[in-house]
Amino acid sequence: MNLILTVLEITAPVFLLALVGFVWVKLGFEYRVEFVTRMAMTISVPCLIFVSLMKTQIEPNALATLSLAALAGYALIAAVMALSVKGLGLNSRTYLSPLIFGNTGNLGLPLALFAFGETGLGYAVVVFAVMAVLSFTVGLWLVAGGGSPLRVVKEPLVGATLVGALFLWQGWQTPLFLTNTLQLLGQMAIPLMLVTLGVAVARLETRGIGRAAILSLGKMIVTAASGWAIGSWFGLEPVALAVLILQLATPVAVTSYLLAEKYGADAQSVAGLVVASTLVSVAGLPILLALLV
Repeated sequence: MNLILTVLEITAPVFLLALVGFVWVKLGFEYRVEFVTRMAMTISVPCLIFVSLMKTQIEPNALATLSLAALAGYALIAAVMALSVKGLGLNSRTYLSPLIFGNTGNLGLPLALFAFGETGLGYAVVVFAVMAVLSFTVGLWLVAGGGSPLRVVKEPLVGATLVGALFLWQGWQTPLFLTNTLQLLGQMAIPLMLVTLGVAVARLETRGIGRAAILSLGKMIVTAASGWAIGSWFGLEPVALAVLILQLATPVAVTSYLLAEKYGADAQSVAGLVVASTLVSVAGLPILLALLV
């Protein structure tokens, strides 16, 4: 009973905040997803990443090992998903990128924070940054048939990660007034992303939800197993291992739908994946957390 309550304490705030966004839209109120997403990804999330890295007490070597483990984890997942998509006769432009990359920002960051505290958040932002770099390069190439590596350099969250890693490595700290300002800006990120997730799900029109549900269940199993295998192989300590598994196992992100819409893939099928995988995660992530916490 105590374990169930602990898991509910971790997952309930995440899904309740998403529910706020879902209900808000269903009541007919305005919510500009593009504006909120741009503000979060340009200002709030970079501040969250920078401050989290700067203030973390994790050894830089441990973070470097986790970065390599995250890269290896995504490589393994990509190989398994590529074989699966080809074997099932699915369109790779539509399905491959969403099945590889998860919602490590909207769901992964808050879950890691609630489950493992500031240490867990420090690990989670590293995996999130690795995923972001890969999604802006490999992910774009998969969906659009091409992508410029220079786009990564222009992303504020990548710069925040590099500068935060430098501050962590050198043991530097910003002046207190600036740290407090950046921390306040960063604290907006998690509630903004969760509410926006609910809004986006409420607006999606889905297609092929049955197939999407089966693929979503398979995605969670493959990604969680890959995280465990790679994390164990790299010898990650328990919290880092748990965060890696949790981040890799997050459901399909709404950004996958936006990319499919922009680059001419089957956006409605991706929308089905977003909704189905989010619903699967409502049951699957608490079970996963029960095994990890």
